[in-house]
Amino acid sequence: MDISRRKLLKSGVAVSAAFGGLATLAACSDQRQIPSLSIDKYGKLIADPNGIMDLPKGFAYKILSKAGEKMDDGLLVPGDFDGMAAFAGKDGTTILLRNHEINAKDLLNESKDASKTMSPFGKQDELLDNIDQSRIYDRNKDGRPMAGGVTGLVVDPGPLHVKRQWLALAGTYDNCGGGPTPWNSWISCEETRKRAGEKCYKDHGWAFEVQADPELGLQEPVPLKGLGRFKHEAAALDPATGIVYLTQDDWGHPSLLYRFIPDMPGKMTEGGRFQALMVRGQPARDMRNWPTSKGKKVKLAEWFETDWVDLKDSHNPENDLEDRGIKAGAARFTRGEGAWFGDREMFFACTDGGAAKSGQIWRYVPSEFEGTEFESSKPGRLQLFVESPDKAVMEYCDNLTVAPWGDVLVCEDEYADGNGNNYLRGVTPQGKIYTLARSALKQKNEFCGACFGPDGKTLYVNLQQDALTFAIRGPWHEL
Repeated sequence: MDISRRKLLKSGVAVSAAFGGLATLAACSDQRQIPSLSIDKYGKLIADPNGIMDLPKGFAYKILSKAGEKMDDGLLVPGDFDGMAAFAGKDGTTILLRNHEINAKDLLNESKDASKTMSPFGKQDELLDNIDQSRIYDRNKDGRPMAGGVTGLVVDPGPLHVKRQWLALAGTYDNCGGGPTPWNSWISCEETRKRAGEKCYKDHGWAFEVQADPELGLQEPVPLKGLGRFKHEAAALDPATGIVYLTQDDWGHPSLLYRFIPDMPGKMTEGGRFQALMVRGQPARDMRNWPTSKGKKVKLAEWFETDWVDLKDSHNPENDLEDRGIKAGAARFTRGEGAWFGDREMFFACTDGGAAKSGQIWRYVPSEFEGTEFESSKPGRLQLFVESPDKAVMEYCDNLTVAPWGDVLVCEDEYADGNGNNYLRGVTPQGKIYTLARSALKQKNEFCGACFGPDGKTLYVNLQQDALTFAIRGPWHEL
């Protein structure tokens, strides 16, 4: 594995291929128009007669997985689906690794609602004997395993048949976002700052690495402590350097953009440097663009040169990491969400950024000397790529991914039009926003986990509250 990792990290081209041949937006970055109104890239949505998901003409979905199903390891598919990534498996299969944003309160609600499935071990943990319990990371004070974690699916991409489902990570808390690596693993992130003793036995707020290998079954839970302990959201690994960029989704607190520079690329447990992004020459710059934000507002499409400030004690013993970062000069964002690498550039969302508090999407272009002593001579650049002017255009952007042709697909996490609907939006390289899908289910359901399979033709996505995983196909390129 070490050899393959080194090969991947030596070649940006090879690694881009491993991610599905993502197209670059950089070529047109300075020529795009400031977005005004939405566009109908694929046409109007057509109401789903089954009342599940509305899609444009020519598109269709298939439900692959839902909470409560019996998995091949004898456990149940847990609820609250969230971040997800797709990987190439054996014999042409696709492997999905999927987060479950479950906490102790969710388990309590499950016990009160006979129709609600949360824990993979059953409502009374009656299925616990099916696993090696030493591989449960942590338990609640009542003895029940924490029910957050990661499940895996093996999908035959032809008929979109699920061949296998299994539990891959157990005993974690509120596994929200994450990100893929070029060596077929998933970085799963806990969105919490929970400490040992707070109705649990271990600290939480870590990232964990999960291999996309069904033969490993339930894997040993090893916190990637170098990636920091805070309310994590996404982890975007640059395949050219092995540097991991980390967003922070912390209600009521500043959210920073962090990075972890590993001492050994591809080995995230072997130590490294932990840093936060700073706008060059503008320490503690407020990037939120809220009406109450101090200082100058960020203009749409405006570029900034960046620096990075070192942060000690990234294990965050006092739960003050972001405050220490701002004191050191780090830029202040709001509720960082999904992050994903395209070709030589990373996009990340701030769910309630902007004057309308409807969401921002930022673009970061790393330095050609990223993470080295020469970086300051040609620094990385940050751009406000999209800021939603109205909730009807895009509201509360959350998970995102980059399509093989360069569009950014964005999952919404809130009612977008007052009727209880959440949408899956797209953003063109020119910054135009369009609608790809709408949840038609009765209860609020956020889209999450959007990702393309290795074939570049199949979009996989989740609806969280009803806990459904879909495959979507359609005329992506027939415009």
